[in-house]
Amino acid sequence: MSRIYFIADTHLYHENIIKYCNRPFKDSLEMNDAIINNWNKVVGPQDIVYHLGDISLRIDNLEEIIKKLNGKIYLIKGNHERKNSGFYRKLGLEVLSTKTKLDDYQVILSHRPIDDKDIPDGYINIHGHIHNKPLDSMYNPLKHICVAVEKIDYTPIEINKLLKVKNKIQ
Repeated sequence: MSRIYFIADTHLYHENIIKYCNRPFKDSLEMNDAIINNWNKVVGPQDIVYHLGDISLRIDNLEEIIKKLNGKIYLIKGNHERKNSGFYRKLGLEVLSTKTKLDDYQVILSHRPIDDKDIPDGYINIHGHIHNKPLDSMYNPLKHICVAVEKIDYTPIEINKLLKVKNKIQ
């Protein structure tokens, strides 16, 4: 049976993100290797990974990295995915809408946090975009979980771990 994982804001090949977010890597190649290794330690070939945007700054070597990652990857495009969806599909990624509901788990997936009013009762928004910053005060923290790599130890997080968090806050 497939397991479901989430991750956001890997920013592969992005040297400056190391400085901006105080990531513990000397350069983007070390960061890329750590993310790939962490990913493949937890994600199996039959698993599903929802990447919630900003997968890579560069696109020229992206296919090489995607081939190294275990699992079936579903991408919700972030603000760094500037190519059309066909480009990412050619790399083997499934591209989803900017707000994707997983009704079986009562979650809405997005890159940026979505407005509280757009989250149905009983649902939470799983998102990225804010990296290691706190959620803006305009959002109810009980309705949002950020899975940016800085918040999940640079490793995809399994849905059951997230649901435990959700169950504790509701």
